[in-house]
Amino acid sequence: MKPTPTPAPPLAPAANKAHAPAAIRTEGLRKIYPRAQGDLVAVDGLDLTVHQGEFFGLLGTNGAGKSTTIGMLTTLVAPSAGKAWVAEREVSADPVGVRSRIGVVSQANTLDRALTVADNLAFRGRYFGMPAPAARRRALELLEQFGLADKAGAKAHQLSGGQTRRVMIGRALMHLPEVLFLDEPSAGVDPQARDDLWQIIASLHETGQTVVLTTHYLDEAEALCQRLAVIDHGHLLACDTPEAIKASSGAQTVITVHYDADATPAADALHSIPGGPHDVAVDGPTVRVRTAHPDSVLGHLLRIGSAAGLTVRDATTTPPSLQTAFLTLTGRDYTP
Repeated sequence: MKPTPTPAPPLAPAANKAHAPAAIRTEGLRKIYPRAQGDLVAVDGLDLTVHQGEFFGLLGTNGAGKSTTIGMLTTLVAPSAGKAWVAEREVSADPVGVRSRIGVVSQANTLDRALTVADNLAFRGRYFGMPAPAARRRALELLEQFGLADKAGAKAHQLSGGQTRRVMIGRALMHLPEVLFLDEPSAGVDPQARDDLWQIIASLHETGQTVVLTTHYLDEAEALCQRLAVIDHGHLLACDTPEAIKASSGAQTVITVHYDADATPAADALHSIPGGPHDVAVDGPTVRVRTAHPDSVLGHLLRIGSAAGLTVRDATTTPPSLQTAFLTLTGRDYTP
């Protein structure tokens, strides 16, 4: 059985955060990309606060605005409006100060293929002013910590996808950053490498490291993050703990039944049941119902379908989750 990371610990009481400066704060952060066919609003008025030592996640589908947000917070993308502070430095006013206090792991492989693994880390330490012997020691310590000591002399192009991600995380930690940004760190890696990354990232947070993670994996967000900002089409839909988002969104159990023909008769009959659910959607032979009473509704769907001459091909029940919360918040399924 593959290892599963220990769920992120609960947040400390708010009172304990009151006098600590925020690791990240944004006010009305906005990014617009001009286009001939109409401007693209990638991020629209984002207000966020990330506490020191917090594991914070930006959750959304591809194109939601997560990577653009990370780009603005890490000085790579210039905001169109609004302000952001990272490690108590205003991003637009002091980009150099921000960059010296953050570590960034991008989606793309940015390792120098001509260098050894150890040199990729050591050179990053030198860039941030570390003496050569100290940079070398730090590099080897991090490789040992991440289970890559035997790869110290290998060239970057000789690594697997999961090993590459681990080296990139190690490189980002060389100068002991106050905030570590991870942009889709497990995208494109195999399941075992993904589990290994989860364990490494979770262990980093246990040491007090502030971590900001962007992901489109719901299970990754729920397993690792103490709080989540759910972003869709550049808008902030919710920001709270995973459990609170599920509760406050009114997320219910979703029942999906696939019949062998048009499901409209079954959906119409379901609406007519006294006191029955009214949140019903039909898409050809598929009917989807959100309900707080899944057992009775599923029974009704089976009986109604049979009475209408429909045969059930498949039926699934999805309990309240981030998936159903997203469906409730946006009115559509979560499709990474």
